Amino acid sequence: MELHNKNPKQGYDALALYTSERSHARGLVELLRQAKANLCKGIDPELIEAEERLVSKRDEAEKTLSQLLNQPQQSGELIAATQKRIASIIKEQDEVNDKIRAQNPDREKVLNPKLGRDILELPQIQKLLDKDTVLLEYSLGEERSYLWAVTQNSLYSYQLPGRQQIEAAASKFRSGVLIPDSNLPPEVIKASSDFSKMILAPVADKLPGKRLVVVGDGALQDVPFAALPDPNQIRNYQPLMLNYEIISLPSASTLAIQRQKLANRKLAPKALAIFADPVYSRADERVSGLPENNQLGLELALQNLDLEKSAKSLQRSGFDRLQGTVTEAQGILNLVPASDSMQAIGFDANYTWATNSVLNQFRIIHFATHGFVNYENPDLSGIVLSLFNKKGEPIAGYLRLGYLFNLDYPAELIVLSACETGLGKNVSGEGLIGLTSGLMYAGGKRLVVSLWNVNDAGTSVLMQEFYKEMLQQNKTPANALRAAQKKLWENREWRSPYYWAGFTLQGEWQSA
Repeated sequence: MELHNKNPKQGYDALALYTSERSHARGLVELLRQAKANLCKGIDPELIEAEERLVSKRDEAEKTLSQLLNQPQQSGELIAATQKRIASIIKEQDEVNDKIRAQNPDREKVLNPKLGRDILELPQIQKLLDKDTVLLEYSLGEERSYLWAVTQNSLYSYQLPGRQQIEAAASKFRSGVLIPDSNLPPEVIKASSDFSKMILAPVADKLPGKRLVVVGDGALQDVPFAALPDPNQIRNYQPLMLNYEIISLPSASTLAIQRQKLANRKLAPKALAIFADPVYSRADERVSGLPENNQLGLELALQNLDLEKSAKSLQRSGFDRLQGTVTEAQGILNLVPASDSMQAIGFDANYTWATNSVLNQFRIIHFATHGFVNYENPDLSGIVLSLFNKKGEPIAGYLRLGYLFNLDYPAELIVLSACETGLGKNVSGEGLIGLTSGLMYAGGKRLVVSLWNVNDAGTSVLMQEFYKEMLQQNKTPANALRAAQKKLWENREWRSPYYWAGFTLQGEWQSA
């Protein structure tokens, strides 16, 4: 970007935008490594085993070669033989990779993204946009940060303060809007205005009349843009969502991959599958018996250990029952014919149903359950379902991030309506990106997720309004979410952004 400042007409700003896209792709690959996500959906297990075996053989052979090359007076024949063995392994790897690619062509786009095909340059990004949309992509740097505003036929770039200053302002703004007060205190409004001036005011004149598609970076991936003051109405606090439809994306390249992948997908035949009010405790009043066997199998024991680690990192000792989700679920189900829906409530809101192939029959999958976005340990992010059966026996109930990538959810919309984030010292945003990317890879065309531990009662109201707007008024999910948020804003009881701003739509905004 320094080169762009010196030579504005040489296209260095477009090159910097490409570098930002590449950085987002690299961050996701690293997250997948942490989460131990094998991305083996649709692939013959023997091929996965062969892939792992050949990686191990190649590592061992390359280590041997390195040792040989660093030893004086080593036999040239031995070195040549080792090089030949490595070449043979590489050939086997290529053959296995070709077979894997044939069975799951999307896998390589995530694990090994390439320029022009998976990581987009400016002209390709512009082709994704319609005339009513502007893409705002952020990149945080230590000394200075950058914002690119992209439309169908233009690119504008802006220099912003460094990462530390933006993260401090983001944290202050986020903490302020979490106050459940219908009248925000003056200091919260000031912090909100200061933050809006920092990250939106430079591009304010490019926003009116546009849909805003935001690619955040770091702490900006957790910012409730819907509650940010409109930079063109800064003196009189007006949440951005009053004037704009707002979409979030992990990266622009993610959307391109999604559109290519889903271009010819047929709509699922049924409308809605909903999971609500899981059983998290043996002390739950719905547990009617005593466990016959307290011994856990190895797989369940390991899963429970992971869940315990995640809860501890979020400073939680257990999971509260989400009683409001029953009202939420019933209100939504009333909008859909019984023959067109599936409900998994209570004990049925479990791992077995959530991983059942029957879910590929539904256009909308709704999880009114605890979900965790863990920033200290992104691999521990996931969705928590019923942990006990009717007899009080422990059951598998933790859909971890690594497993989400191997689910088959060919849904038009996936909703996580009771998500909880665990903001630690390292506020990087990868936890949320991992969770949304996992569900998109599973087949979700678009997602609605929450940015904080949302209020149970307020969420019930918001979600019912959201589905009414979408199913009865035929609005797109993005437009329906905005309409529902506006209704809560207009209601004094739910006016605080705490009740409505935490929800963001990620992914495709177009209806077709």
